[in-house]
Amino acid sequence: MMLIFLSFYLGKDSLFLLLNGNAGFIGDFFFRYCTYIGDGIVWVPIGLLFIFYRKKLLPLVFSAIIISTILVQFSKNVVFHNEARPTNAIGQTNLIHTVKGVELHSNNSFPSGHTTTVFCIYFIGCLIIGGNKMVYGGFLMALLTGYSRIYLAQHFPLDVGAGMITAVISIYLSLRIQQLFNKKQNMS
Repeated sequence: MMLIFLSFYLGKDSLFLLLNGNAGFIGDFFFRYCTYIGDGIVWVPIGLLFIFYRKKLLPLVFSAIIISTILVQFSKNVVFHNEARPTNAIGQTNLIHTVKGVELHSNNSFPSGHTTTVFCIYFIGCLIIGGNKMVYGGFLMALLTGYSRIYLAQHFPLDVGAGMITAVISIYLSLRIQQLFNKKQNMS
């Protein structure tokens, strides 16, 4: 919520430029690869893990995949169709830090799908694994992955905040689906 508030208070371009700093070679290297934690392909091993080891929770995981994908893609391609990404929206591109070798996208910015994915995975991990290491370590990893989208000039902070909220909505609805599935199983 803070990212959304600050985006409106400071302006989404100004907040982006404030957060899109240059952390040098180490930052460029770290965020270039950290961002892949939120890539949609990450759902494949997670789905397989649940298929083989936690079948009872498949409704939760599969509905999270489906709901989050629908919400993100509907937002990007219908509601906020062709919403410009930072390098297309900010006229003074010389102010934007970019990382060599990272392909910059030009549109469909809102919300961040990588952030939605990584926060969905984080919330599922908290629900299933729990414990302080998962709660704090997972949150730090999810935050860094969300921030990587800003660092790599792929998204505005507003997009990242919206990705977090999309993840919350997706997991909430997925939990309801899991509860309905559990209730149906108990009635059988």
